[in-house]
Amino acid sequence: MIVGVPKEVKTHEYRVGLTPTSVREVVAAGHQVVVETNAGAGIGAADSAYEKAGARIGDPWKEGELIVKVKEPQPAERRKIAERHVLFTYLHLAPDPQQTKDLQDSKAVCIAYETVTRAGGGLPLLAPMSEVAGRMSVQVGASCLEKERGGMGILLGGVPGVPPAKITILGAGVSGSSAARMAVGSGARVYILDRSVEVLRKIEAEFGARAVTVHSSRDTVEQHVLSADLVIGAVLVPGAAAPKLVNREMVKAMKTGAVVVDIAIDQGGCFETSKPTTHADPTYIVDDVVHYCVTNMPGAVPRTSTYALNNATLPFVLALAKKGWKKALADDEHLRNGLNVARGKITHPEVAAALNAPYSPPADFLK
Repeated sequence: MIVGVPKEVKTHEYRVGLTPTSVREVVAAGHQVVVETNAGAGIGAADSAYEKAGARIGDPWKEGELIVKVKEPQPAERRKIAERHVLFTYLHLAPDPQQTKDLQDSKAVCIAYETVTRAGGGLPLLAPMSEVAGRMSVQVGASCLEKERGGMGILLGGVPGVPPAKITILGAGVSGSSAARMAVGSGARVYILDRSVEVLRKIEAEFGARAVTVHSSRDTVEQHVLSADLVIGAVLVPGAAAPKLVNREMVKAMKTGAVVVDIAIDQGGCFETSKPTTHADPTYIVDDVVHYCVTNMPGAVPRTSTYALNNATLPFVLALAKKGWKKALADDEHLRNGLNVARGKITHPEVAAALNAPYSPPADFLK
């Protein structure tokens, strides 16, 4: 199979679908790899590094069959997608009807990283970027609390004689727990909300008295959002749009100069006032509350992010290249759960429900 690796074109997106190390593995398995020129520049991987690994520099959209990317294809990229392509990347279709329509119109097979599952639960291809985004959320939140960024002008950890900031984390999954690790280390007062008592027990076992666990309800969300200096939204429903836990009235009642960081923005965000932003223009202010809603947060640290992502995606890339998409999906129910669009149909139930569109089971395409 010919594997194509395009250069990412989303604003300030420097990650790349395959590293030279991964390319070497794919080539060793008997496949060809076509990499777009400068695709790896953002992680310090020159074209020569890809050529040394066995790739050719060329046009991955024209030559490739399996297209391996990082971010959802942008409008200009979607015009290049053809029926012969198998697209393997993050898609986040639930809040994006136009992208969904374009992918349906292309008749291509589109497999989303974020809905591939694993035995025992969890999302193995989303987890590495959730870890990065969770850790980054505290870092960018601290910056946004500075006065020149519109924040109230406080230090997360405080100083002797001055109390630390309060951080409220909504959701204790992979991104939320990663945020908690950074938040606890900052010296802030940390409150973590989740609906699962088992998840909260794990958080308490890890952090002890350094973080306070709270069962999530309408009352507790309101209480801890309104009293927080920094609120991190880290709620995820696989494949579906994120629930709006914080409405506009609640944001209006927050402290002047408080900050919200919405990690869930890729799936529509969990604050009613959230709207997608970019690394070029990452924040905006609503009712004196600073909003950071960058849809590709891990793109700011592309070396860490790309290598972490490749560690998780490479086995699936090799399976798709070796077996072809039909057999690879038939053999692996967890990879099959990643199928979002195929031959013009929506093949993931949560995506179909979020877009109020018809659903076609993946099994229909594997016969």
